[in-house]
Amino acid sequence: MASTTMIETVTITRPLKVIALICGLLVVILMVLGLASADWLMAAGWRQGLFMHCIDPIAPTPLPFDIIAQPGCYAARPAPYIKAAAGLCVATLAADVCGALLTGLGLRSTDHRTKFRYYRFAVLAMALALMCILIALVIYPVCFAAELNLGNRSVWEFGWAYGVGWGAAIFLFGAVVLLLCDKESEELYYKERKVVSVEGGGRP
Repeated sequence: MASTTMIETVTITRPLKVIALICGLLVVILMVLGLASADWLMAAGWRQGLFMHCIDPIAPTPLPFDIIAQPGCYAARPAPYIKAAAGLCVATLAADVCGALLTGLGLRSTDHRTKFRYYRFAVLAMALALMCILIALVIYPVCFAAELNLGNRSVWEFGWAYGVGWGAAIFLFGAVVLLLCDKESEELYYKERKVVSVEGGGRP
């Protein structure tokens, strides 16, 4: 009777990676809501988003930015900062979808080298998404302040859709941190297994 010792590599799925995937999926929902809404910037009878602005039936005149139009929703003004913020938010959504997909593929992979490769690219994609949304959230109010004298309103406020953008940024930051803090070495465990073989298989 002889025995040999074998070392097996066991890959453990860490919960932080799963939480990072959930954060990425939440960002997708938040960005879709933010892109589809006109409630980024609001004033009396006026709502402005990234792709459209809306005029309420009771909106006092003159309308902001010397716009002449009937009540309803129209395509967003061709202001450069609105186009830039919209493009950055679309890039955020695309990069986050890629990051979430790569994280999911990493969780499903059974080969640890492939798994870690997916995670590294997921971090890069989500970091890019975070950078894009932060730039969009900064340039939107800063550039709007430069044209505030054309607003024809004394009170302006940011709507829920702008807050949704900050919520997406927070979840993206959390996803990036979780993917970075969950070290590769923590997922690999080595287990010794003793194999016993019987030689000369005759019965006594």
